[in-house]
Order: sequence, then C-alpha cells, then structure tokens
Amino acid sequence: MGKTHVPKIVCIGGGTGTFVALKGLKNYPCHLSAIVTMSDSGGSNKRIRDEFGLLPTSDIRQCLVALSDENGGAGLLRKLFMYRFEKGKGLSGMTFGNLFMAALSDILGSQEEAIKQTGHVLRIQGTVIPVSFTDTNLFAKYEDGHVVTEEHLIDEPTHDGRMRITDVYLEPQAEANPEAIRVIREADIIVLGPGDLYTSLLPNLLVNGIPEVIRKSKAKKVYVVNLMTKYGQTYNFSAVDHVAVMKQYIGDSLDYVVINNASIPSKALKVYEKSHEQQVVDNLETNSKFKVIRADLVGRQFTKPPKSDTLVRSLIRHDSNNLAAVLISL
Repeated sequence: MGKTHVPKIVCIGGGTGTFVALKGLKNYPCHLSAIVTMSDSGGSNKRIRDEFGLLPTSDIRQCLVALSDENGGAGLLRKLFMYRFEKGKGLSGMTFGNLFMAALSDILGSQEEAIKQTGHVLRIQGTVIPVSFTDTNLFAKYEDGHVVTEEHLIDEPTHDGRMRITDVYLEPQAEANPEAIRVIREADIIVLGPGDLYTSLLPNLLVNGIPEVIRKSKAKKVYVVNLMTKYGQTYNFSAVDHVAVMKQYIGDSLDYVVINNASIPSKALKVYEKSHEQQVVDNLETNSKFKVIRADLVGRQFTKPPKSDTLVRSLIRHDSNNLAAVLISL
C-alpha cells in the first residue's frame, strides 16, 4: 500500500484570526505553514521596530504559540510567550515572547534564524514564515482623499471610521520571502483569513510576487469571512463586499468562501454596537466561481485582554475546532 498523502495547508494572515485557524488545524494530520504579515506598527511592535530595529514579531509570536505543543513543559512556555508585562517602567505592555525573539535575533545575528529557533523551543507542529523581510509600512487612502501611514492607525482610526478605504499599499514596496513563495506553490489548500481585511490579510497580498503565486497555485483556495465588521476598515461591509475586495488582489481564484451562519450572543452584539460594528450580513449567492460553505463558527468564549494591553482586541472569535473541521472537510 502507498503512503497516505498528508495535505499541505497554508494559512495566510496575521493576528488572532490566523491563531484561531492554526490552533484547530494542528489537531489533524496535515502539514501546516503560516504566512504572516510583517507591517504591524502598533503597541509592542512599535517598540520592537523603533528601539531594536527589528521587523514586528507579534503576529509571528501568535502563530508560533498556536502551533506549539500544549503538553507538559511546552504548555508552560506557551503561557510565558503570551505573557504581557503589567508593571515595570519600559516593560509594561511588552510581551515576553517579543522580548525573547528580540534577544535571540541579537544572539544569532538574524531575525529569520531567531524565528526558526523559537519554533524549536516551542516544539511547533508546522512552520511560521514571514511574508517578507522588507522593512515596510502599510498606507491606506480613504474616500475623502486623506492617507493614513501606519497599520495601527487604520486599525484604531482617529478619523471617521465609517469612511471607505479606496486604496492600500506598502511603502517601500516589499519583496516576497522566497520561502513563502515556495510553500504557496506546494500547497494543497490555501486558507485566507479569518482576520481584519485591510490590516491582517491584504498586507500579505500587497507583497510583490504573493498574489501572482496564489492565483497560479493549483491549491484549493478558501476565504474565511470575518464574524463582525470592523470600524475604520469594513464599516457596514456585507459578505459580498469582503469577497469583492479579495477579488481585486487574487482575481476569481477563490474556490470556497466559508461564512458563519450562527447568531452571535446579544451581549456581545451590544458591546460591538458601541464601536459601530455588527455581524457581517451573509448575502452570498451560489455562483459558478466559488462554493459557499455555511457553518456554526462562533466561539462561545469572550476574550479578556490583560490590563496592560493598550490595543483594542476582538471580543468574539471563530471557534477553532469548528473552523478546522470545515477546512479539513475540503
């Protein structure tokens, strides 16, 4: 008998959305790779960039933790890597994992090598790949013509967050990490999302070479639509609006669009309402381009960030196990 083929799954994104997808998928027999955005500039990342001269590591750290061994000593390491200091001048708000990787980059003389070695320390199941090693920033142009020059200002707008984004780009132009190109070429399934459309997903698709290789790839391409709209990015966006933005970058190459069809607890909806955010309306129709998959994907736990975390985090997330089961079924 021949060997059974272990599917190669590539998750593209960043932030908590990719964390959730990886956490569920690692329980299945598959080879996992996470391709992670490298243009974040808020919170702990800002200091990693400004004070250490390194590329942002928070999204990388989250993916490493998602893929890490959860048993025994590695489980404790996992908690340590997510630990955010609440006290200490200059330390408050920083995560242990980001500081660990900054120290390791210094010791090894390479941030790329530091990411690989951190993966060994956490005994990860899979690989975490920065989409690019170009030191770049995300820019967004809005319908009134003004331009925002940093990712965290798109995420947490000081302007009217109901305005639509008309253009996003990286400056300077970023070149793809060859490793990212390789795993996309070899993938059986490419998972885009969940995650904030303009700050977690698109920064990957703005890197030279990445959208082209996705379009040409023979892999099944899956887009996981967010549970909620995001003020400052996708205010009032329906599912069709989300897919339309993705098409601008990867054309008609999607095979599946996965969307939640369960209701979100009213307690959570009330909190989101205060931030002008609502459940994404499913107005997707069956078409010849891609298949729509609907499932109960709502996590039942509310997320509570530590006090020292200054950034706004999502309250409700996709359920890791349910999402993974849907993706594996493809």
